[in-house]
Formats: sequence, C-alpha cells, structure tokens
Amino acid sequence: MIPDLFSAADADTEARRRKALLVHERLCAEYGAPFPFFSTKDPLSELVSALLSHRTRNHDSHRAYQELRARFPTWEAVRDAPTEEVQQAISACTWPEQKAPRIQAVLREVSTRCNGGPCHLEFLADLPVPEARAWLEAIPGIGPKTSAAVLLFSTLRIAAMPVDSHHHRVAQRLGLIGPKVGEAAAHKLLEALLPPGWDAQQVYDHHEALMFHGQKCCYFHTPACGRCVVLDQCPFGQARVR
Repeated sequence: MIPDLFSAADADTEARRRKALLVHERLCAEYGAPFPFFSTKDPLSELVSALLSHRTRNHDSHRAYQELRARFPTWEAVRDAPTEEVQQAISACTWPEQKAPRIQAVLREVSTRCNGGPCHLEFLADLPVPEARAWLEAIPGIGPKTSAAVLLFSTLRIAAMPVDSHHHRVAQRLGLIGPKVGEAAAHKLLEALLPPGWDAQQVYDHHEALMFHGQKCCYFHTPACGRCVVLDQCPFGQARVR
C-alpha cells in the first residue's frame, strides 16, 4: 500500500505542476506579460517599503516611504532617530505607532548581523535563494511574503515568489493548493510547482499574472467566472456557473 500512496501523491503533484504552467501561460497572455518590474529600490529600501505597505493602500504607503526618505538621509539615520520622529514621518500609513519601532528594530538587527557596519542587503545576491530567504525571515517581523518581495522586487532580481492575497485566492480556487492552506504556507507549495530553472522575470510574471487575475476577474466577492480564461481549470468557478 505504501508505494501506491506515494505514486498517487506524485501523480497529484505532477498534475498540479501541469495546471500551474497552463494557468501561467493563459494568464500571462491575458494580461500582457512580460511585465516590467515596478520597483528599482535597493533591497534594504524594498524591505522598509514592504514593512510600510502592510495593510496600507499603495498610495499611502508610497507617501510614507517618500516622506521617510526626505526627512532622513540614510537608513542608519532612521535607525538611530527618536522613534517619535520616524512615526511622524510615516503618518500616512496605517499603524505608524507600531511600524516606526518595528522598522527601527529591523534596521538595528540588520546592522548587528552585518557586524555593525552600514545597513545593506546586497550580499544576499551571493546566497542560494533558500538561504537568502532564511536570513531575512530570521529577523522578527519578516515573513515569507516580505522576504520574497525583497529578493524579487528589489534590484537583486532574485527568483523568489511572493504570494499576496489575490495570488493566494486564485491559486486556492484553482486547486493548486488546498482550501485550508494559509498565505504563509502557500509560498513553498506554490513555488514548488514552478520549473526550478525559472529566472526572476518568469517568476515575477507568474506572480503578477495571478495577482492581476485576482484584481480584475477572480474577485473576493462575486468573481466574474463567466469571462475567466482559466474556468476550465477551476473547480470553484465551474461549481458557480453550473
């Protein structure tokens, strides 16, 4: 019985891989891949930007980031400033009273782990992707979504795939992950479905295509299943349109 169980598990994984690639091809065609990278930030700046963006509209987190950069010349200056000043600078984002000390704590930890030198994360480019992610996620307050965003979105352009709420919802409805798999756990499962040789652009296109689909068609409420280009691959959608 054990070999049969392993065979069934392998077959299910392979079916999910094939589905993920088919979905990738269709959604990339639908939304116009390849997509230009939206960020040109260095990795540490991308990290701070990601911390500001939590539960905040893009417009507001961008305002907070711009004000922070305008008030402080370096990330070391942010790290060492009175917390009240940092909080005031990022007041445009949600929960500035929580994010200001968190950002400073992260910057202090980065500095400590870099032997007290200038804060930077460019050295992550020299590590294998799992090690780079583990280095970041060892810092309190940094989870898999943030670590992947830093590696992929920043100037590092490392092939690590973030999973946001839209991406997660689409993947779950397609059956690429189980209905009880949370966003954090989804990162490893969904990344494992992609070809290991994919470069940063391909991984970015995959993430963006599923995110766009969640924003433009596979809505949280009343998804537009009737015009979905992957409806034939989606058990959730097929059940709705019967």
